[in-house]
Amino acid sequence: MSTGPLMFDLGGTSLASEEKELLCHPAAGGIILFSRNYESPQQLVSLVKEIHQVRAPALLVAVDQEGGRVQRFKTGFTELPPAASLGNLYRHNKEKGRAAAREIGWLMAAELRVAGIDFSFAPVLDRDTGVSQVIGSRAFSDSVEAIGELAFSWAAGAREAGMASVGKHFPGHGCVEADSHHELPKDQRPLEEILNRDLVPFHHLIENGLEGIMPAHVVYPECDQQPAGYSRFWIQEILRNRLRFSGVVFSDDLSMEGATIAGSYGERANLALEAGCDMVLVCNNPDGAIEVMEELTDYKNPASQARLVRMHGHGHISSSQLKESPRWRRALQLVTKLEDHSSLSLDL
Repeated sequence: MSTGPLMFDLGGTSLASEEKELLCHPAAGGIILFSRNYESPQQLVSLVKEIHQVRAPALLVAVDQEGGRVQRFKTGFTELPPAASLGNLYRHNKEKGRAAAREIGWLMAAELRVAGIDFSFAPVLDRDTGVSQVIGSRAFSDSVEAIGELAFSWAAGAREAGMASVGKHFPGHGCVEADSHHELPKDQRPLEEILNRDLVPFHHLIENGLEGIMPAHVVYPECDQQPAGYSRFWIQEILRNRLRFSGVVFSDDLSMEGATIAGSYGERANLALEAGCDMVLVCNNPDGAIEVMEELTDYKNPASQARLVRMHGHGHISSSQLKESPRWRRALQLVTKLEDHSSLSLDL
């Protein structure tokens, strides 16, 4: 059975019988986990193992584990600092900032790989311009140089732990005030400004092997009338052709208000896939996920399936092996120092 184009979520901390049936549907391709799916590290290992064993090739299992205010698993995991703390360090000492970003990326990925999680939807490549409250400290910086260098280091660390990265929210969510979870934001800036500023970190990471990208539910009227996740202009012309991105394009959650412009869940999924997305997400709406499954029962895209295979995690160590490693202990000390605002004296 090939990897389907839909990623959806689960209701609790274990698989219900009806959920197992959904996982076997030909349109299913992945599961995104939330805080409600987490009870303990041991429970998470069992849940992920059960998901992976349902079918072959295994379904992808993902989570939002950015750090700061977006971290689904906390108790039993290291509470990661927000990206902005790395940006603050980079401002004062670029070398230390890059080194810290690499270790935090590795730490995030290593702890998730112990549980069998394939990847996290991170890092955030948006600029923190002070306009978007939904981005804010999730961004490394407003400086595109800082974002590019820190995100590159963060992704390199994650890759060392066996995990791919997904940069978001293409082509940039940082210059709109509205939150796309609740309304459809519009960014009125001209194309050249976006190309020469917001896209710089995306381009830098693409040139260095970025595996995945998630477009924003934002409309850029000076460029196209569709939100980026539904836009052939942004996904095909800019991302694929101009930036030469060859990795996976994930839609943002089709349950968000910014996605409703396309109509029903089935229509949203079709429009995103036609625009060039490889996998669509439907979160916190089981009926919507089932509607998309039924709509995409016969959907096949060999190129997308080949790209999605590359998102599986690599390598596995136990929790005890990780916690015995000197690198893990050093990473914990780094997190503590970042939390204590003693970043300028970090010994990296």
